Amino acid sequence: MSSALKEKPYAEEVPTTSPASVILNGRYLPPPEDKDGRLWVRTSALIQASTNDLYAMWRNVEAAPGWQEQIKHVAVTGERTSHWVMQSGEKTIEWDSEILADEPGRRIAWRSIGGDSDNAGEVIFEQAPGSRGTVVTVLQAFRIDKLTSAWETFTGRNPKQAVIENLRHFKALAETGEIPRTQGQPHEDRGLIGKMKISTYGEKVPTPSGSN
Repeated sequence: MSSALKEKPYAEEVPTTSPASVILNGRYLPPPEDKDGRLWVRTSALIQASTNDLYAMWRNVEAAPGWQEQIKHVAVTGERTSHWVMQSGEKTIEWDSEILADEPGRRIAWRSIGGDSDNAGEVIFEQAPGSRGTVVTVLQAFRIDKLTSAWETFTGRNPKQAVIENLRHFKALAETGEIPRTQGQPHEDRGLIGKMKISTYGEKVPTPSGSN
């Protein structure tokens, strides 16, 4: 699975307008250093489903609230544009998004084009060796100067961790048709370290429903 992070057969087609990936000689370089208010994240998962099915699932942006944390509503506004609404507590964040590249069964790249969020990213679907599922790689960048006060209202979930968790939710939903939920389950006192982990990893963030 490590090869999926280093080499992509479609690397030459990545648009220069998408800042989520940096490519040299057909290979993805490590994400740039976080600075000047921009955060970078890359994560991958091996999912037991076909590239075409996973592409279709991701491309259906109106169903994103079913597997993306704190996304409350997505409305398609054009052939390649959509409006997104995120909410945490009483704080609402809205933005418009534009698809930059749309390669069925292979890749989707996007960026925000207005609103409260400055972000860009892409997702790549690559058949795993031996046809053992699909390696899904997500690259995403956030500029957080506009979002600082909004992120502070979140229950400890860092934007990078949110991307990782969302890919886990996507994998679970694609493979089993549901997303495991831990909220509300009884447990003993986890102590100081356990409480710190709850804050650090945003464990109080509601798990998506798994349905639109």
